[in-house]
Amino acid sequence: METLSTRDRIVAAANRLFYREGIRAVSVDAVAEEAGLTKRSLYYHFRSKDDLIEAYLAYRDQPNLDAYRKWYDDKQGSTAEKIAAIFENLAKMASHSKWKGCGFLRTSAELANLPGHPAILLGAAHKKKIEQWLTDCLEADGVQSPEAIARQIILLLDGSFAVVMLHRDTGYMLSAAQAAHTLVDTAPRTVSA
Repeated sequence: METLSTRDRIVAAANRLFYREGIRAVSVDAVAEEAGLTKRSLYYHFRSKDDLIEAYLAYRDQPNLDAYRKWYDDKQGSTAEKIAAIFENLAKMASHSKWKGCGFLRTSAELANLPGHPAILLGAAHKKKIEQWLTDCLEADGVQSPEAIARQIILLLDGSFAVVMLHRDTGYMLSAAQAAHTLVDTAPRTVSA
């Protein structure tokens, strides 16, 4: 079994607590305790709670994108079916009692009055990465205006996160899957020569 570095232990502890309880509700003391360290040790690795919040989102960045790619790649069928599979897998995740929505969106809501906060910037960059990846998938399928369609899919994705959090009904995520499927399936394609 791989032993985590002290810094990685702190970030993993922050990930568990921030995701479960929210960033404002969790103190640095609680993160240190969860990591099995002193607060002094935590501050040796992170100058401030803001730095820790940024590290928490950085920790989630690539794994989230990798999950979307895996769900897309694992689904057999058209691009529309593959994109719908992302929503379907998210609906499965959202059905678990420990699911708390999108950590990036929740953090941005908690820091809404701090638009230049590094965590807000990291969250925006994360969402842009997903949008660009969707654009690339659509472009590879010959979809005209892939950027515009990808942006609409992002709206469906983030909107479904919000509504599922509000109602605790994964049916909204499945409805978003159907809408994304229709959007991609009916999008005009470029004509090959």
